[in-house]
Amino acid sequence: MKTINLVLGIHNHQPVGNFDHVFEQAFSRAYQPFLNLLAKYPSVKITQHYSGCLLEWLQSRHPDFIGQLRRLVASGQVEIMGGAHYEAILSIIPDEDKAAQLHKLSRMIKSRFGTLPTGMWLAERVWEQHLAKHIADAGLRYTVVDDTHFKYAGFSEEELLGYYVTEEEGRTIAVFPISKRLRYTIPFQPVSQTIDALREVATEEGNQIAVYADDGEKFGIWPGTYDHVYTNGWLEEFFRALSDNADWIRILRFQDVLESIPPLGLTYLPDASYAEMLHWALPSHHFPLYEEFEHLLQNQGIRDKYESFFKGGFWRNFLAKYPESNLMHKKMLRVSERVRTTLAKGKKRITRSKAERLRASLFAGQCNDAYWHGVFGGLYLPVLRFPIYRNLIDAEKQLDALEQRKKLTVSVMDLDADGQDEVIVESPVLNCYFKPGEGASLVELDFKPASLNLLDIVSRREEGYHAKLKNAATDAGRGGVSSIHDIVRAKEANLERYLVYDPYRRASLIDHFFAPGTTLEQAWSCTSGEAGDFVGRPYDVKTRANGSLAIISFFRRGLVHHDQRNFRVFLRKNVTVDFKKGALAVDYIIRNEEEDPLPLCFGVEFNVGLQAGNAPDRYYYADSIPLDDRKLSSRGELLNLSAIGLRDEWLGVDVRIEVDTPATVWRFPIEVVSLSETGFERIFQSSVVIPHWHTTLHKEWRVGLRHVVKTIRTQ
Repeated sequence: MKTINLVLGIHNHQPVGNFDHVFEQAFSRAYQPFLNLLAKYPSVKITQHYSGCLLEWLQSRHPDFIGQLRRLVASGQVEIMGGAHYEAILSIIPDEDKAAQLHKLSRMIKSRFGTLPTGMWLAERVWEQHLAKHIADAGLRYTVVDDTHFKYAGFSEEELLGYYVTEEEGRTIAVFPISKRLRYTIPFQPVSQTIDALREVATEEGNQIAVYADDGEKFGIWPGTYDHVYTNGWLEEFFRALSDNADWIRILRFQDVLESIPPLGLTYLPDASYAEMLHWALPSHHFPLYEEFEHLLQNQGIRDKYESFFKGGFWRNFLAKYPESNLMHKKMLRVSERVRTTLAKGKKRITRSKAERLRASLFAGQCNDAYWHGVFGGLYLPVLRFPIYRNLIDAEKQLDALEQRKKLTVSVMDLDADGQDEVIVESPVLNCYFKPGEGASLVELDFKPASLNLLDIVSRREEGYHAKLKNAATDAGRGGVSSIHDIVRAKEANLERYLVYDPYRRASLIDHFFAPGTTLEQAWSCTSGEAGDFVGRPYDVKTRANGSLAIISFFRRGLVHHDQRNFRVFLRKNVTVDFKKGALAVDYIIRNEEEDPLPLCFGVEFNVGLQAGNAPDRYYYADSIPLDDRKLSSRGELLNLSAIGLRDEWLGVDVRIEVDTPATVWRFPIEVVSLSETGFERIFQSSVVIPHWHTTLHKEWRVGLRHVVKTIRTQ
């Protein structure tokens, strides 16, 4: 009889800081019903991976589930797979953190289930060859990646019915290829298709291996899957079919394969992730070209034949594609270096519990989901970025205490590795990251009492998938048969109106010289243009600090266009960071270096990221002026205003922007249009506040502003 060895792997994960109700829904609709059904079919063996952050939640909220899983492990029906505890992309975190994350989850598995893991789940299947050494050094013997990785190395379909060995510096691990065909049939196609696929690769020798490994959320969380998998009985039918065909489908765990079947040989795999991820990693202008080429090959019927040569981008380029991701990543690296240095210096005086708490905060800040964007990536989701910054800032607060830091420091360095220096002010209350090369803007403002980065925002930029929304709207406008809702799924009508792209990175202390007649609507839509050449352009900088205060002086000579003429203008802004008051004082001097007077409209842009645009406990307020619409997502213009505030009662934070010369103040939201598995949606990022003044500049004009952050009491 022809037989086949089948390995089944399930990966379960929820991002650090995700909503509790999302964890609960995943548990009740996927994790628990899957395990309940599996227990009814003891002949079906399976390997399961749970990220450490998910295991912690399960242990806290559903300890009975952990007990049930422990019994299945003890019976031999379930193998538990290891990995990075907080589901980090291993290749982009420091080597010491790689080892620590892997060991942390292995120890947790040993504690909860009485056995050490044999292998590991690779977050987002992001493979780089040097990882083999770190995986082996952590005592793990295997990992799993897509068969796509192998095909990029030149393997044929027939050569992927087994596993291979790879090495780095002589440290070896086994690498299993996940069958794309099985990923697409399980659980989406009739059970018979999976059984037929297995029958096709069964042999008389019975030494071939088919590997299925994929996300557990596909069994109940993905749209429509709960009814399909459980209510309509797909999963039980699948388990029953495997049991009924046990005479020729031999179900093994990964650890069983290593003990009973030899590898097919040695290989070295190229840097890769799953195919969709590599598509998402491409620059936006290459995104549609990739799709066009793919469709061309498919239409010619040669897509499968040449797929090993058809590859998208490289995962790390998410850091180049999104400066917000890059800054978050480089902050993580800076915190990691401080952790290593501080713990090394304080071995004798830092308790084990304090060291573990510090590392846990750092490692939680390495959770991968918020560092990239695709249909499933969370960079555009404030709820996923927020806990990354919260954990990293918490780690900084712990470091400040361990290092007994009580003063303010100023550093000039190329933190984000873009070839230009940043100015970094760090204190017990505020961290400020300035970019002199990008208009002397403030790109990060950490308010440590709330562990909050007030500039944790993402700018509006074009995504390759936006073309689908634009084309659908155009087709509908022409009276075509299909409307936008027939072609694409959207969570609200007319979303294409919000496809506005920022010509510069949204931040604070952005110096605008607006064109005459610029309106609030034009400021929101970025359609007015700049009369000056200051936004995004390099400034010179001088710094000084004296313990509790830092003064950073930015200055630039530029041009302001007026009446078909360019005026030479000198601008200086002195930023005083006073961490004891939780305030930034900004003093502007603007000098006209021409003889003729210059009419101008000058404004200073602030962005405040308070997570939610329509929550009733997060709102604008203006001293002595009632606001018709207080929501943080509201738009409006206020005249002759000296102060405006934004309040977040959930976080207990109040943010005020004050001016010493009454101004006209615009406010509007930054909202991106993103695509997820449930369709297109609008996601709030920040509230923009722009106080601005109309004046005629003869020689010199001055204005002062204060940006104050404080905690408030909440009930």
